Amino acid sequence: MKILLVEDEPKVSAFIRRGLEEEQYEVEVAYDGTFGQRLALSHAYDLIILDVILPNQSGLDVLKAIRQQDQQVPVLMLTALGTTTDKLHGFDGGADDYLVKPFDFAELLARVKVLTRRRGQTTKGAVLTLADLNLDTAAKTVTRSGQPIKLTAREFNLLELFMRNRGRVLSRAEIAENSWEESFDSGSNVIDVYVNYLRNKIDKNFPTKLIHTVVGMGYVLREEG
Repeated sequence: MKILLVEDEPKVSAFIRRGLEEEQYEVEVAYDGTFGQRLALSHAYDLIILDVILPNQSGLDVLKAIRQQDQQVPVLMLTALGTTTDKLHGFDGGADDYLVKPFDFAELLARVKVLTRRRGQTTKGAVLTLADLNLDTAAKTVTRSGQPIKLTAREFNLLELFMRNRGRVLSRAEIAENSWEESFDSGSNVIDVYVNYLRNKIDKNFPTKLIHTVVGMGYVLREEG
């Protein structure tokens, strides 16, 4: 497994690289955003670990460039910015996970294993359908009534979770456990924010609403309220 680490703090990058190499990962390091973006767009990686605050170019700009070219490679944001708003910026840009500094290496390694395992799995394509909503797991596309709907990687993962559990109420904790690799903060409204993002794209312009709130329990995807 080959990992790109874009981290400008030498001690932090050396610490991460040493630990990952001991776990038999191949690690390439970039110390600024410009070089990190160049590597990310010109080489194939199984995972990209990307700091947000970088010299020359921010990690969020690098992430945007990566997602314009590759929707599949997992990206773990690594940063000292840990507010809900900061996390939403990263997830909105297509990040798969978000780890806040300072952190234990064991936690980083657990996140890396989850993301690289998902990357390494051979996914058999399937088209999931509910009413006029279709999600193609292989092509990573979503349509409703034949109209293409563009989702971020986070929104796609959330919709896929709903589609695979259609008709079943999912609690916020269950959604976090299955769609977020980060530890779930029960005081955070990140889940609610993303469900609303998804509603605006999936339901807003269609007469039949599919995403429903079950008060005190969570959310469910079904044809009838």
